[in-house]
Amino acid sequence: MRGLLARRMKFHLLGAFVVSMGCATLYKFGVAEPRKRAYADFYRNYDPMKDFEAMKAAGVLESAPAK
Repeated sequence: MRGLLARRMKFHLLGAFVVSMGCATLYKFGVAEPRKRAYADFYRNYDPMKDFEAMKAAGVLESAPAK
């Protein structure tokens, strides 16, 4: 039984490191990169004046009344 905690701790520490790195990698490629790509695609063709005119026509903006 001597040294049992030290041996088990090494094993669990290595396992925890591998699992945490795996989770970080999955998050990066499963969430962060697709999100960056989606934002880049949205703003590539985004026309803020067209969006402003649509909101103005819908009556959303109080400071710019619909005509």
